[in-house]
Amino acid sequence: MSIQQHIRAAQALPPRLIRFFQRYPPPALFPNLAATSNITSTPPAPSTTNELSAAGPFPIPSTAPRNSRIPPEAHALPYPNPFLPTKNFTTGRWHGPTFGLRKQADLVKLASQHGVVDLLPWTSKKPGEKEARRIESGLRVKGTGEGQKVKGKGWERTLKGRLEMRRQAMLNMPAMIREWKQKGHGRGWKKWPSSRAKK
Repeated sequence: MSIQQHIRAAQALPPRLIRFFQRYPPPALFPNLAATSNITSTPPAPSTTNELSAAGPFPIPSTAPRNSRIPPEAHALPYPNPFLPTKNFTTGRWHGPTFGLRKQADLVKLASQHGVVDLLPWTSKKPGEKEARRIESGLRVKGTGEGQKVKGKGWERTLKGRLEMRRQAMLNMPAMIREWKQKGHGRGWKKWPSSRAKK
């Protein structure tokens, strides 16, 4: 594809994507970034200006606040990933992502319609990420794992015992009917033992 075709393809994008790529150039424009730079998981050395160099990539945070499945290439950019939270190493505080999850999903949908979703920085809203998380962590429903069982409602937990009691009562029904007839069809029949009989 020639340069003119690339330019025409870029001009065909909606203004929202054009503004996004102007502010955050695609990671594909920096192919040698990960190989030439040292990406560390430690905060940068303190400096007098307390500013990070704009030429190199931003350091990978040692502990992500929410998602531990973030790949290292998500941070291998010359700018902070706008879809991920960033840490201020001077104050130790975390700042939320520039684009929230709803806006991330909208940008991914828009980029998918125009075939440029691969040019976006890493985000959990990219196609295939949700399926990968589901495969890795499972359904996350208590009791659905291997060797586990769902607690269930009270009537569900006692259903097996009650069905067994009913089965035994049906098996003993002929003897109960015989005793009923021998005792005069209910005369002298006691539904339950009285307090005197217990004593």
